[in-house]
Amino acid sequence: MSNKVYIIAEIGQAHEGSLGILHSYIDALADTGVDAVKFQTHIAEAESSEYEPFRVKFSYEDDTRYNYWKRMEFTLEQWKGIKKHCDEVGLEFISSPFSNMAVDWLEEIGVEKYKIGSGEVSNFLMLEKIAKTGKEIILSSGMSNYSELDDTVNFLKTFNNKVSLLQCTTKYPTQAEDIGLNVIKELKDRYSLPIGLSDHSSTIYPSVAAVSLGAEILEFHVVFNKEMFGPDSKSSLTIDETKQLVKAVRFTETALDNKIDKSDNSKFKELKSIFEKSLAINKDLKIGDILTFEDLEAKKPFGYGISAKDYKEVIGEKINKDMKKWDFLTKDDINE
Repeated sequence: MSNKVYIIAEIGQAHEGSLGILHSYIDALADTGVDAVKFQTHIAEAESSEYEPFRVKFSYEDDTRYNYWKRMEFTLEQWKGIKKHCDEVGLEFISSPFSNMAVDWLEEIGVEKYKIGSGEVSNFLMLEKIAKTGKEIILSSGMSNYSELDDTVNFLKTFNNKVSLLQCTTKYPTQAEDIGLNVIKELKDRYSLPIGLSDHSSTIYPSVAAVSLGAEILEFHVVFNKEMFGPDSKSSLTIDETKQLVKAVRFTETALDNKIDKSDNSKFKELKSIFEKSLAINKDLKIGDILTFEDLEAKKPFGYGISAKDYKEVIGEKINKDMKKWDFLTKDDINE
């Protein structure tokens, strides 16, 4: 990864089993500025069974969860075409495998890094197979507590892969009070690994906030329209929102990378002289009149009278000449 925040747009299941729609997502995301596009590599017979329940019974088309995964499948050759398309448009191809067989496929396809879904954090069988590839692993923490994450991180350390951790809340869509931005620093302090955010809020706000807190990786689902059928649609960003997010993140990065020395304001000297103010009087006064707070006004520009900051120094002083309303007040006007 480069020093900039690594932005992953997840197509996930938004393609609804249509290869054409999937390729349309790749083309649409190529113009957003994201770094990578992420998929889920499902092979129903290797990962699921007839006993797997629906998390939420969202599908009008699939009688069982197994049938849903079956409908979401692509062949190995189709996956190779998907990877080739990503290469052609300059997007890194990433996928989350859900079986050892899927890992074999992704190795043949040529994936460079693996994203581990939060439900697979304890799947040490698959994690060992992935770790033995030597490739980078991005681990989502969604359903795991610290004890479980400790076990997984310690297990992966024995293989010496590059490992990153994402704060993630397994709730779709995620409300503000459930984002867990505090966990970003906790993960960084606890594991000393690159940390990021996998967000399902359907807004750009958590990701931008996470960058300001030190997140190095961002992941979020994308969909053409949030009213589309599918389990993740209402938790996703649209293509336009994805563009906005990328711009906001790059803006935030630049702001964080360019530190301001607040002790030095010399470059504002000219502007200060225009905007700062000098003391003036707000009524006609006669020689010998004693200045009160109610006699004073502050007017631009600076340098034509006593600084407005020093107003207390003139209260109670006599003026030594007649003065007209709105005249600037200088030290010479109160010196005997």
